[in-house]
Amino acid sequence: MDLGIQGKAALVACASSGLGLGVARALAAEGAHVSICARGGERLAAAHRELDSLGQGKVRSESVDMSDSAAVARWVENTREEFGAVDIVISHTGGVQQGTVGEFGVDDYRTAVGTTMLPHMALVVAATPYLKENGWGRLVLITSESVHQPMPHNVLSGVARTGLHAYARNLADDFGRTGVTVNVLVPGYHRTPALRGPGGTDPDRAAREVPLGRVGDPDDFGALAAFLVSARAAFVTGAQLLVDGGNTRAPV
Repeated sequence: MDLGIQGKAALVACASSGLGLGVARALAAEGAHVSICARGGERLAAAHRELDSLGQGKVRSESVDMSDSAAVARWVENTREEFGAVDIVISHTGGVQQGTVGEFGVDDYRTAVGTTMLPHMALVVAATPYLKENGWGRLVLITSESVHQPMPHNVLSGVARTGLHAYARNLADDFGRTGVTVNVLVPGYHRTPALRGPGGTDPDRAAREVPLGRVGDPDDFGALAAFLVSARAAFVTGAQLLVDGGNTRAPV
């Protein structure tokens, strides 16, 4: 299936590994020009090299701290200058400290909002003029199943990211007549460095909680994101799509 995004200019945040890299791989394979960011280092350089080998589109990478709004805005500007447009924006942030309600104070919640909610808004604000001027665009916010499924060990994530769903609904309304769609992808457990890393969750234990009996693959997640930003998904906006193998039992 031709997704109709060859030559489109895409930004993918936090894409040196994990879900972000899975999305960037899918877009690059479809021939999109892909600009990725992360904090820097060898993982970002390795991701750039990998993406460069996948498709005919251009690839650029930039060291960006997503909690720095000015740096985010520069990344958007630099991408637009090099690619000539901003058509697709995949907004993603890193995780937060895990723990229960009783372990955190007000400052912990304030920090979580600053690292997992406000960076999305900074990217959207910076990209909005370019998305609207094109008459065609795709915006996807990546959150977490913790906003729907109570996770006692991951309270900060659920609280800080919940506001993004209200934000996305308002964006979908605002962008509606400009040809720009706005959707939210809500991932559950995926086989990423964050899942396996310090403070993370054992993949085998996580798989036992999921009805499909396994954790997700970043490339499967990327394939869904690529469809959502494609010409084929032109009538999908304001949606919140769970990508969690059926793990969320609470009503959505």
